[in-house]
Amino acid sequence: MSSNPRLVLAYSGGLDTSVAIQWLAEHKGYDTIACAVDVGQAEPGELDRVHQRALDCGAVEAVVVDAKREFAEDFVAPAIAANSLYMGKYPLVSALSRPVITRHLVRVARETGAQAIAHGSTGKGNDQVRFEVTAMAIAPDLKVEAPIREWGLSRDAAIAWAEERHIPLPITRSSPYSIDENLWGRTAECGVLEDPWIEPPEDVYQRSAPLAQTPDEPEELTIAFHEGLPVAVDGRELALVDLIAEVDRRAGAHGVGRIDMLEDRLVGIKSREIYECPGAVTLLEAHRDLEDLCLEQELAQEKRALEGRYAQLIYNGLWYTPLKAAIDAFVATSQPYVEGEVRMKLFKGHATVVGRRSDRGLYVPDLATYDEGDQFDQSQAEGFVKLWGLPTKVWADLQGPGAARRDGISDASSGAPVA
Repeated sequence: MSSNPRLVLAYSGGLDTSVAIQWLAEHKGYDTIACAVDVGQAEPGELDRVHQRALDCGAVEAVVVDAKREFAEDFVAPAIAANSLYMGKYPLVSALSRPVITRHLVRVARETGAQAIAHGSTGKGNDQVRFEVTAMAIAPDLKVEAPIREWGLSRDAAIAWAEERHIPLPITRSSPYSIDENLWGRTAECGVLEDPWIEPPEDVYQRSAPLAQTPDEPEELTIAFHEGLPVAVDGRELALVDLIAEVDRRAGAHGVGRIDMLEDRLVGIKSREIYECPGAVTLLEAHRDLEDLCLEQELAQEKRALEGRYAQLIYNGLWYTPLKAAIDAFVATSQPYVEGEVRMKLFKGHATVVGRRSDRGLYVPDLATYDEGDQFDQSQAEGFVKLWGLPTKVWADLQGPGAARRDGISDASSGAPVA
């Protein structure tokens, strides 16, 4: 058995982590254990090929972990409950997967006696923070290596370095996209995508159809929620991991879920990112709408105020932090009321809510209607308006025209602007 120190590498089978195995051996003296964590990114049989590729690239051992259900239930589920969208657009595809991957890196390190873990992130990306801060939170004694950040090779230089050592890579110079994918969606960057003026080539997309090739008739699906989580599609109960995949497939066929955005990265730069999230976009839209029906006004308003902050915490790699846990606790108190069904129409790139119903909904037809049977006592409105506007009236009475002048308001008595 080798006396070299051992390291567990988050291995994707792509360019950077394949190169990292040999680089870590040559420059750091590590025997690398490649750990590939399946969070829904792989086609059947692909992880077997990734396992073999790791060994071919020089790993002393390769471990494949099926974490799809764990990812869905422990990480995607809280994100759904909190309507998590970074910058109001991005469903946190990569950010959600990093804590679960790190959790398994730590587990394998403990089981194999490894002294360190490693990731394949660059020094300009967000993932370096997510991997390393998560490790600090759950295994502060383990060293974390970042070979790609340290070697500083360009993408072309890394390809050349790998070719010199005959490292098998699933990438060519003519198609240099950097892809990350899991159950919740797919991300793409690099290559021609770095020019934000250029429309993304169609070959970037894999999970959504071009609008010209989508059906000319809309499709409806009904999503049932129990305590804030989707549990059934069109009356068919499914485990969350299977439900996400089903909605993703059906929404993607209608071109739903393409996101082209300029993103504010944690490291302080803007980057052009392409996301493909048919299932995430559809499920989040349905969940938000059902909350509008089921949550009391003040609770709903406070929750909306927290959702952007929560998404930012996840994006910034702060999954295992006190504030994240506190917001989780708040969100959890709201979700038992989110029960019911939402009808979604999928058509030409849009997932649109066209109906919702709930036994726990707060919409009362007899109060909302303007027709006969209206039970809303409009005679009480006059007193309500007077009390509601009382602070404004007192302010105006006591502060006089001077307050109006500061706001640039005309003198209503004369019709002339106040000097």
